[in-house]
Amino acid sequence: MSAPAAPLLEIVDLVRHFPVRNAFGRRVGWLRAVDGVSLAVQPGETLGLVGESGCGKSTLGKTVMGIYTPTAGDIRFAGREIGWLAKRERRAVAKDLQYVYQDPGASLDPRWKVVHLLHEPLKIHTALSRAEREREVLAILAAVGLPDAHLDLYPHELSGGQQRRVGLARILTLRPRLVILDEPTSGLDVSVQASVLKLFRGLQEAFALTYVFISHDLSVVRAICARIAVMYLGKIVELGPTVAVFERPRHPYTHSLLAALPRIGGRRVTQEFALEGEPPNPRDVPSGCRFRTRCPHVQARCAVEEPLLRPLDGRTVACHFA
Repeated sequence: MSAPAAPLLEIVDLVRHFPVRNAFGRRVGWLRAVDGVSLAVQPGETLGLVGESGCGKSTLGKTVMGIYTPTAGDIRFAGREIGWLAKRERRAVAKDLQYVYQDPGASLDPRWKVVHLLHEPLKIHTALSRAEREREVLAILAAVGLPDAHLDLYPHELSGGQQRRVGLARILTLRPRLVILDEPTSGLDVSVQASVLKLFRGLQEAFALTYVFISHDLSVVRAICARIAVMYLGKIVELGPTVAVFERPRHPYTHSLLAALPRIGGRRVTQEFALEGEPPNPRDVPSGCRFRTRCPHVQARCAVEEPLLRPLDGRTVACHFA
């Protein structure tokens, strides 16, 4: 029996806090966006990262990318620690680790045509000749389902779905190993979402990609992700196979999210797990369990002891009473 493959991405006790300053520039506290997250992503896997807005999932992705510097913890990519690399050293791994932003139009220079947007990464990161770059650009454009005529267009002349395809083409020119997708289907019509998800699957097979899929849309996550990590207020509260988590959620927060999913014939209503109110301010997180202020099953222990992730039913759950 062969040993399991080593993780492509491994995050260990990752922390990212932002200083909160008053009008005089003096630090008066910390915003605890990511507060001790550990997880591993296997080669070829699609890991979903879900939670309400403000839970820290995008901050986690941007910290992995190097957009934010960690406050503490380790980030290992292909066995190499990358969280604390200097900018010059980080550039060496940048081509293997790419980020797709939530707003594709904002990540595309409006002054450049698509042909220039796709040539630029190849000019910076490769030594290909112009003819070789042109062949690569045409091949990538075909892979994302766009005709050659789009090379002569500006980003504002493209639809939202086409902008996403151009954004994908731009990062695929570098042949990355890991792609972090931040709300990649938000703002798209359902029919366009389906075509984009189909594209993600096809590109994953064609280019041997590994995905971290950040989304608040649980139906999309269910369709594309093999595993799911549920975040709440900077921490992971449940992590496991997508099918198992959807069929039998064990953390009360996960149960609340799934209870609110729309379904044909009406909205699923589960009074026992109705999620009310907004998450607490990440500047002032509750003691003990962070979910206790909204949990229908809160007990005295929840206020004094923080639950740790523990194995349960083939996944890990951070709840004293799951």
